[in-house]
Amino acid sequence: MTDAILSSTKSERVRRIASLARKKERRAHGRFLVEGPQAVRELLVHRPELVETVYTTLGSENWQAEVDRLASDAGVRLERATDEVIAAMSETVNPQGVVAVARSWEGSAADAVAGARLVAILHEIRDPGNAGTVLRAADAAGADAVIFAGESIDPFHPKVVRSTTGSLFHLPVAVAPTLSDAVDAVRAAGLTTFAADVRGADVLEARGAGELDGPVAWVFGNEARGLSEAERALADRSVRLPIYGAAESLNLATAASVLLYETAFAQRSR
Repeated sequence: MTDAILSSTKSERVRRIASLARKKERRAHGRFLVEGPQAVRELLVHRPELVETVYTTLGSENWQAEVDRLASDAGVRLERATDEVIAAMSETVNPQGVVAVARSWEGSAADAVAGARLVAILHEIRDPGNAGTVLRAADAAGADAVIFAGESIDPFHPKVVRSTTGSLFHLPVAVAPTLSDAVDAVRAAGLTTFAADVRGADVLEARGAGELDGPVAWVFGNEARGLSEAERALADRSVRLPIYGAAESLNLATAASVLLYETAFAQRSR
């Protein structure tokens, strides 16, 4: 840790870090932002090799000593900065006093799903909160990988990273150019592909028939338009989550969470 405190919000370094809120800059530099004590802790514990630098304020918050220790144990550069500098670096309106700069990765879908039994494929998912919540649910349900396919939001978008609360660093996350590429990868790995679609069969039928017991990949489509007929045809089967009450529909993240857990229950019950 250096003794100097970074205090100039107009320094080139601060401007460069702040620019990582933009996809173009993330790709150009191969770096992304990790904000907040929870996400930075998970990054330092699970993927310390990705961390370039951690910046924290001089506060006395409960997380401070732990972040300092984790950074020191991992041999990560740790620097102090003023509240104003942390705010200038951050994408959030109310930053929590810690920002890390980490190296992004480009793992292939084929590598991510090798040996997998449960995979989530996000196709054309545009909302960062939805994407991050599905990734977090996949992690909680014990999924082995998440694939962002087609024109889905960048998994290193600051809002996606925040909404995963660290799950981004717990399991393989890959990007596939098209949904076809993603489906080809999971099929080659021996997984059955289910498209989550309101026109599909009841998920309880699939579970009762033992179809969710084996290796499964779920395809979740765009929040507004779902999956097209051609996209559904890429999957082995379409399955829907029934609605028993009067709700018009479930949002993407809720439906994905339930379907991932249904599969996890079926696989473990077997």
